[in-house]
Amino acid sequence: MQFEAMAVTIPHVEGHPNRVPFEGVLTVVNSASDKAPAGARGHRVILTREAADKALPSLLGMAVDYRPGWDGHDARRKIGLLTEANLVGNRLVVRGYIYARDFPEVAKTIATHPLESMGMSYELADARVEDMHDEIWKLTRVTFTGAAILLREKAAYRATSFRMAS
Repeated sequence: MQFEAMAVTIPHVEGHPNRVPFEGVLTVVNSASDKAPAGARGHRVILTREAADKALPSLLGMAVDYRPGWDGHDARRKIGLLTEANLVGNRLVVRGYIYARDFPEVAKTIATHPLESMGMSYELADARVEDMHDEIWKLTRVTFTGAAILLREKAAYRATSFRMAS
């Protein structure tokens, strides 16, 4: 097992009402997506481990967003912050906070969904595709610009997950 980690240190504040911690699997590296992510022009993608590893610092401090209906991304509905990103085996595991006091209806809705139904998806910029003619695009360089919380069935990778601390 290979483990690589990167995190922003945020001081612990006992009982902070606006920081509800979460953990999720953002994506799987070196594995083809289950369906085409938005922006991939209908192509499934493979995020290489090397590209993900190099881009880990770009995840820290980026926002997590959601879309009503939990079926996609909306970069203008930011509800939290990513503070940690780790490559654990082939999984990109992230941690952070949801602003539960600012968005109580969102936190409540997340809590009502069955744990196994929630997933995540990444948002990228400056993605480099090895060969645009390939059926499955191989991403060799990316910059992460955020993440979305959504229903796992709507995510490009079904092996993602999301859970808030209770």
